[in-house]
Amino acid sequence: QVQLVESGGGLVQAGGSLRLSCAASGRSSSSSSTYAMAWFRQAPGKEREFVAVISRGGGMRFYSDSVKGRFTISKESLKNTVNLQMNSLKPEDTAVYYCAADSLGSGSAYDSQNNYDSWGQGTQVTVFS
Repeated sequence: QVQLVESGGGLVQAGGSLRLSCAASGRSSSSSSTYAMAWFRQAPGKEREFVAVISRGGGMRFYSDSVKGRFTISKESLKNTVNLQMNSLKPEDTAVYYCAADSLGSGSAYDSQNNYDSWGQGTQVTVFS
């Protein structure tokens, strides 16, 4: 497992933007380019849901239908960081956002929580109308 720390959450008006970052550390091979990384979110009273994933090398990205076209996931391998650029935010995007890493190569579905062995503590995103 690796340690993940999210940052960048906050309060924003609907239609605005936020950029979340997730820094990986802990293992000697903790470069974010060595494993797939994803973002999930959990709204009050709801289950945690998949948001976006980026492959080991960064060449493949997948998004949930609810954020496709508005959110962009990217990697900065030299900084061991994964970012989530969120544009055109809506009140329904309000949630705690979690960064996750598949450092063990679980082989489960990329949109399943079971695929990820390392999780950050979460960062709150609140969108008001």
